[in-house]
Amino acid sequence: MALLGLSTARVGVEAELVGIAAALVPVGPVVAAFLWIDRWEPEPARLLWLAFGWGACVAAITALLINNTAEAVGDLLLGKGSGDTVSALVSAPLVEEFMKGVFVYGIFLFLRHEFDGVIDGIVYAGFVAAGFAFTENIYYFGRAFAEYGIGDGTTPGVITAFILRGVLSPFTHPLFTACIGVGIGIAARSHKHRVLAPALGFVAAVGLHAAWNGAATLGGGTGFLTVYFLVMVPLFAGAVWFITWHRRREQRIIAAALPGMVADNLILDNEVEALASLEARRKWRKRVRVRTGRDAAALMAEYHAAVSELAFLRHAAAEGMTGKHDLTDEAHLVAVVRATRHAAVRASAR
Repeated sequence: MALLGLSTARVGVEAELVGIAAALVPVGPVVAAFLWIDRWEPEPARLLWLAFGWGACVAAITALLINNTAEAVGDLLLGKGSGDTVSALVSAPLVEEFMKGVFVYGIFLFLRHEFDGVIDGIVYAGFVAAGFAFTENIYYFGRAFAEYGIGDGTTPGVITAFILRGVLSPFTHPLFTACIGVGIGIAARSHKHRVLAPALGFVAAVGLHAAWNGAATLGGGTGFLTVYFLVMVPLFAGAVWFITWHRRREQRIIAAALPGMVADNLILDNEVEALASLEARRKWRKRVRVRTGRDAAALMAEYHAAVSELAFLRHAAAEGMTGKHDLTDEAHLVAVVRATRHAAVRASAR
C-alpha cells in the first residue's frame, strides 16, 4: 500500500490504474511458467505467495528507498544527471538482487525441508523476481502513461513501455535472480559449495542486471538491441535448456527410486508406471477427481509430491550429499508417503 501510494503521488491516479492493468498482463505467464517448472514436487502455495509478496513489497520498497538515495548522492557528488547512472549501474543491481536473494536464502536456511535442490531454487527465485517486476512495472507503465499517454508510434508512450518490458523482457528479473536460486540449489545438495555457489550466483545475477541496465541507460537503441539479442536472448534460451534438462534428470531420479519404495512397501508395484511420469500422474489425478471429487485428487497430489521428495532425498543420500538431519528427514518423509497414500486411497474409494 505504501508503494502504491508513493507511485500514485508521482504519476496520478489514472496513470497508476493504467500501470496496474498493464503490469497484470505479463505477470500471469511468468508465474504460470514457474508453476509448470515446479510440477514434480510442488512447493507449498503459501511459500510461493510469500515469495511473490516479498518481491512485490519488501524487496521493491527497500530497493526504491536505497536507489533513490544513491541517485541523490550521485547527483550531489558527480553532477546532476549522474545519479541516475549510478543508481542503474551500481545501486539497483546490488540492492535489488540482494533483497530478492535474501528470501531464497532464508528458505534454504530456515525451511530446509522445503528446499530440495536447483529447481526449488529457481522456482522460489522466479516467484520473488516476478513479484518485484510486477511492482516495478506498475511504476514504469504508469510513468510512461503520465508523461506520454498511450503513444502514437512517434512518442514512447505506455504501449512502447509495455512492448519493451511486458513483451520483449518479462523474464529479465526472473533470469537474473534465477542465478542466485541455482547457486543456493547447488549448496542445498553439496556441502563443499555451501558458500561459494550462492556467492557466485549472486555475482552472476548482479553482473547480468548491471549489463542489462547499462545497455538501457548508456547504450541507446543500438546498444540495447545488441545486448538484448546477443546476450539476453541466448541466456534465456540456455536457461530454458537447463531447466528442461534438469526436469528430465528429476524424472530419471524418481523412476530409479520407485522400485526401492516398492521393496519397502511404501507403494504398490502397479503404481510404479503411473508415478514415473508427469503425464501419467496427471491422468491418475484426473480419474480420481472425476470419480470422487477434488478433495480426493488433492490428496493424491500430496501423495505424488511426497513420493518425489523422498526419491530426491534418497538420491542425494546415495550421492553422499546429505547432512546430519537427513536421516530424520527421511524417516519423516517415509511416514508422509504412507500417510498421504493411505488418505488418498481411502478418499478415492468412497
